[in-house]
Amino acid sequence: MFAVSANAACAAPAATASAARPRTGHATPARFHQKAAFVGAQVRMGRAAQSRRTAVQCRAAVGKDAAEVPGTNAKGLGKALPMAMDIDQIMALLPHRYPFLLVDRVVEIEQGSYAIGLKNVTINDNFFPGHFPQRPIMPGVLMIEAMAQVGGLIMLDPKAAGEGGTQQQFFFAGIDGVKFRRPVVPGDQLVMKVVLTKMNKRFGVAKMKGQCFVGEELACEAELTLAMGK
Repeated sequence: MFAVSANAACAAPAATASAARPRTGHATPARFHQKAAFVGAQVRMGRAAQSRRTAVQCRAAVGKDAAEVPGTNAKGLGKALPMAMDIDQIMALLPHRYPFLLVDRVVEIEQGSYAIGLKNVTINDNFFPGHFPQRPIMPGVLMIEAMAQVGGLIMLDPKAAGEGGTQQQFFFAGIDGVKFRRPVVPGDQLVMKVVLTKMNKRFGVAKMKGQCFVGEELACEAELTLAMGK
């Protein structure tokens, strides 16, 4: 219905193509910035992924090393007991010396009331070669002696301590109700609790209840009577 000249028909597509084609002078910077931002994001994502892979590999390596170590973790198994008196303080108070000093550490002590001491039992103790060569066992009488030494620390006056031990002395006056519950062998740690049950200050005689433990097992118990000497 409408007449269109040939010149107009040929010019129209050219005009349309010209209109559809963007002007490169203004569009190129925008595309460049978009592409740069895209590339930067890809690089950052790649670095993050690499970091995650590295962390996973490190954790796997640590887990592998941990898995390769056999047995129980040794950390904490040999945790030392608290120390109220070290060996120097004990030797400043007790007159006993090698090979008859049988207290290595005092864990707790309340003068005139109670004390908890310990002895580390080792194969180097001088009594094991003869008791017994084929099966080393700590003599029961020495467990009693060790408890008596802990009891002596309860009775002795710390103010009388000296370089060679206190000048005060105490002696066994009686032992009752002795019971041995388990053998004590090299490698055991003998923990002794001695409680003062009665004190006759006039005569310097004290009665005490002593118990020896290895771990949670009762090894020995006895009622001790100690007398102060001059």
